[in-house]
Amino acid sequence: MRAKARLKKKLKIAGSLSLLIAASAGGQIIDQSPDSAQDTRIHVHVHAGQALSTAIPNTIFGSFLEPIGYSTYGGLWAELLANPSLEGDLWSAGHVATMVRERPELVGASQLDLPLPWEPLQAGQGNRYEPRWGDAANSQRSLLIMALPEGEVGIRQRIYLPVHRVLHYKGSLWIKHVSGPSSVYVSLRERNTPQHIFTDARITADRDEWTKYTFELELKPGEVGHLEPADFVIALRDDARALVDQVSLMPADNVDGMDPEVIQMARDLKSPLVRFGGNFTSSYHWRDGIGPRDKRISQLNRAWNIPEYNTFGTDEFLRFCELVGAQPQIALNLGSGTPAEAAAWVQYVNEHWKDKKGGLLWELGNELWGNWNMGYPPREQIGTRTEQFSEAVRKVDPGAQLIATGDDEDFYHDWNAAQLATPPGTFEYLSTHFVVNDNRVQFKNPSNDFIALATFALPAGLEGRLKEMMEQIKESSHKEARIAFTEWLFTADREPAGQAAPNFNNLGGAIDTAGFLNMLLRNSEMVPISDMTGVLEFAGIWKKREQVYGAPGYWVLRSYAEEVPTYLVPVDTDGPTYSVENGITRLPHIEGVRWLDVVAAQGISANKLVLFCVNRSLTQDYRAAIQIEGFRPRPRATAKTITAPSIYSENSETDPNAIGAETSYPQVGPDFWYIFPHASVVVIELERIER
Repeated sequence: MRAKARLKKKLKIAGSLSLLIAASAGGQIIDQSPDSAQDTRIHVHVHAGQALSTAIPNTIFGSFLEPIGYSTYGGLWAELLANPSLEGDLWSAGHVATMVRERPELVGASQLDLPLPWEPLQAGQGNRYEPRWGDAANSQRSLLIMALPEGEVGIRQRIYLPVHRVLHYKGSLWIKHVSGPSSVYVSLRERNTPQHIFTDARITADRDEWTKYTFELELKPGEVGHLEPADFVIALRDDARALVDQVSLMPADNVDGMDPEVIQMARDLKSPLVRFGGNFTSSYHWRDGIGPRDKRISQLNRAWNIPEYNTFGTDEFLRFCELVGAQPQIALNLGSGTPAEAAAWVQYVNEHWKDKKGGLLWELGNELWGNWNMGYPPREQIGTRTEQFSEAVRKVDPGAQLIATGDDEDFYHDWNAAQLATPPGTFEYLSTHFVVNDNRVQFKNPSNDFIALATFALPAGLEGRLKEMMEQIKESSHKEARIAFTEWLFTADREPAGQAAPNFNNLGGAIDTAGFLNMLLRNSEMVPISDMTGVLEFAGIWKKREQVYGAPGYWVLRSYAEEVPTYLVPVDTDGPTYSVENGITRLPHIEGVRWLDVVAAQGISANKLVLFCVNRSLTQDYRAAIQIEGFRPRPRATAKTITAPSIYSENSETDPNAIGAETSYPQVGPDFWYIFPHASVVVIELERIER
């Protein structure tokens, strides 16, 4: 009986982990762990003395930037104001509905013809505002403010200020004088208390043509609390009338328009590539984002139905890459764009990036198989369109490295076959994405534990799919092509009551991330390029109410990338495994998932050995006997551990450091024991004793 139990024990996870005598036809986690608690000890044998042959390109640690949510505007870009050009129609109806539901005061502002999210300085004054189309310093519209003979009339916007690091702010606005006194007043005031002015500046704007004026505002320490809102105000007095447009307010410590804290965290991420792409690619025209920022047109981001101010364009993206030490990887518009437009963008970037030699990574479109992308080509057209854009790019940059749009692992075959039918040399890589909803499972009424373990298994199941994709490539005329994983993310839908799942913003998502990176480390020969979603938002850097912090997944990618693994080192382990039946819909049946997953690699030099370890168990701490052959380590190692009391724990603006990479210095040798906490990621760096 005991021997049979050791062979296989079947766990059906409904409310908690429990042993069933008989297997159910429903969802299962089939656990091959031994019964005895003593048998939870694992032996890990690292063959560091073997010849190293599998090089690990650091490009598997790339990241991804797209104007979505608050990743650029409200995130990387340091501008504190929304809708600075005072436009209408910058949000879809759904986004406007959400905005006014969360902030009911904006309903009254809209009734006064004010552009969202601007509000009147004093709502009781009634309608003293008029939008003007066709008479603007920027874009389509400006706003006429008409003061009363007494008091102030103006507009305000709720903002948050990074007062924890800077009290000095610089701004500008365009003004066209209409009548009356020429003074325009800008200020920072207590939220919803217009009489309480923290700091202000007076602008003399007496010209009857559009003119740009600058100003500076200085707060006193403690005037505005951390995470507390303030009102930015533009006001007129004494019956004055003026048109205003294109307003800006930035912290004085911005770095070429970017948030210095975001820049530092992005630099620390050590991503060698930053992909500029996503669904917005298929309707993005790069010339909209170059030239003087004040003259760039504000418009609707058609992919995400949010504003695209175009103040963060090509030059700013290249500067960001330079600041964080990454190479640019740009997705070209194969939706509404043309080959000539794409070639011109390649030429522009080559003329403005570092050594001006070209040879950068360029992606020929994004998810073109999806009808949510503007101008998506049908499958019978994708090969021709890819070839046309490839030829145009090759003419201006023969050394360009091109990534053709491939399909996801679920449906790749026919679409990828059309791409692989193009002439050899059309591209070097075929892309794939894996943005998976963790709580979509085949098993009805799953427990949270079942969802979590099924999710943690996904990288193991994905590995098999990638090998199938690679076989198709090898059987084509593109035998030298490889796979580029240009987006990957673990996310969760809105959850039913009582249900939780690993998500990009919690520890469970960090365990997903580490498992995915371990899979990439093992398979970097066929997948040498990978971009985690994203450098901002999702599993990356967040900024809320001007507090900058990292998601747990950020700390995983950072802890892996900063080790700079160079060669894969063979590892043997007798650790137990589990299998999944009726799991996540995308990959419901997965076998042979390691509870304790260990990858070893040579570090930045031959004197460094790194162990990348993921404990997927929700309850079991694993004690491992680690034997290192061919490498004598110094007696003290460096270990970085990412864990939390719950896999649903997360960081936030109010608790930005709840989860991070905790560093310790364990005693080690050629043979040593290490306890890996349940639901954790551990990176152990060993240094060789010099002979």
